[in-house]
Amino acid sequence: MIKYKEPIIVAEIGCNHMGQLDIAYELVDLAKESGANYAKFQKRNNKELLSEVEYNAPHPNPINSYGSSYGEHREKLEFDIKTHHKIKKYCEDVGIGYSVSVWDIKSAKEVVELNPEYIKIPSAMNNHIELLSYLADNFEGQIHVSTGMTYEKELENMKNLFQQKNKLDKLVIYSCTSGYPIEAKEVCLMEISKLKAIFEDEIFDYAFSGHHKGVAIDIAAYTLGATWIERHFTKDRTWKGTDHAASLEPHGLYKLVRDLKNTYKALNFKNDEILEIEKPQRTKLKFKS
Repeated sequence: MIKYKEPIIVAEIGCNHMGQLDIAYELVDLAKESGANYAKFQKRNNKELLSEVEYNAPHPNPINSYGSSYGEHREKLEFDIKTHHKIKKYCEDVGIGYSVSVWDIKSAKEVVELNPEYIKIPSAMNNHIELLSYLADNFEGQIHVSTGMTYEKELENMKNLFQQKNKLDKLVIYSCTSGYPIEAKEVCLMEISKLKAIFEDEIFDYAFSGHHKGVAIDIAAYTLGATWIERHFTKDRTWKGTDHAASLEPHGLYKLVRDLKNTYKALNFKNDEILEIEKPQRTKLKFKS
């Protein structure tokens, strides 16, 4: 039987700030107002991530590009570590948790110095052994890992690595399908059960990162045992960029938080055979045997 914990909701701002600090602050405010527990960003060192050819190539979808090349586009959306210091401080002042997904070693080293409560590894980098090892060796907080586009053997390798470093108890594993956005049939919620079969009770917790439409599926993910629910978040889904279309707007995030909290309250047994609220109805309606 699943022992349910209170849900934790993460507003994945990522690069939906479009490279503008004032928009990043506004999205933090909106995430807090909507009831999210964390606002999460990302940190990438594009020169480390991309080859020269990739860096100078055109964006595969020019309508979403912020630069003349893919590398320039990525740089336009990137905040330096000093700006992340400011954002972390702003989150603390507002009263919402701050976190970051790191895509490379340099970014990991910079973010470790910020000492957030947790650092996330995106699906694209969960087989980057050097990156995983660096965080396991140098970061004392939780390490969250998404599992989109990942073979089962890669999951087992990841488990072995954290087991060898005695850090399984710091690990939070996310069920995820890497598409932006995806249809309901592509969410594949039963992957949560598969992850539990692999990692069992040895890790800190389980999570779900969704790129679907609506919020009903997130409730199902929670009932299957995903305590952490992460959704991309934006102010306006029509804004320019790849992730906005797969994001929740403030009212959607508010509804998600509300429904998850109500689901948590509802997932219990009756504390008596007949509840107090039922007694008048029993007297009035119950067949007299």
